[in-house]
Amino acid sequence: MTANGLLQIGLFFAILLALVKPLGWYMAQVYEGRPCGLDRVMRPVERWFYRLAGVRHDEEMEWKTYAIAMVVFSLGGTLFLYGLQRLQDFLPLNPQSFGAVPSDLAFNTATSFVTNTNRQAYGGESTLTYLTQMLGLTVQNFVSAATGMAVLIALVRGLARRNSPSPPAPLPQGARGDVGETLESLDGRQGQRRDLGGPEHAHRVIDP
Repeated sequence: MTANGLLQIGLFFAILLALVKPLGWYMAQVYEGRPCGLDRVMRPVERWFYRLAGVRHDEEMEWKTYAIAMVVFSLGGTLFLYGLQRLQDFLPLNPQSFGAVPSDLAFNTATSFVTNTNRQAYGGESTLTYLTQMLGLTVQNFVSAATGMAVLIALVRGLARRNSPSPPAPLPQGARGDVGETLESLDGRQGQRRDLGGPEHAHRVIDP
């Protein structure tokens, strides 16, 4: 390996390590609903997307709703990318006059990029138009990864609340809470219940 190659690898790792703390902090703030410094700019955009998708930000979803939303979203992306490849000869940004991608190759490419595996069984510069690469593949490079992150957060939340007596109520817009503090509070209440000496004791505590 050349010195230039080693320098590039070292620079990449240095940048990656430097971004661990600030990026991790930012992701934690976003996932827990805390201020992240970009709220004034991103909050209106987020609300607009919520309204467009018919999502209520103050309601939590059960695992079935998460699963259905993920499948529907991924299926829509697959159909869109497949259709984009099959119709690219009729669409703009095709100066090389590329024809439609064969059905089997278009299906393989669409499912591959939507699932974030990115198998490329084609020659990108000799098969896909600029529009297909920009509006199809590049978009899925980001969207498919974001879908995986959303599923991961749902899984983490489910594991964190598995042993809780009941999941904490969703925080309203503008409220800031700590998931760890909420779980500790629930555990403390559960311990207080275990300390009670039975129904009679509970009656005396509630109605002295």
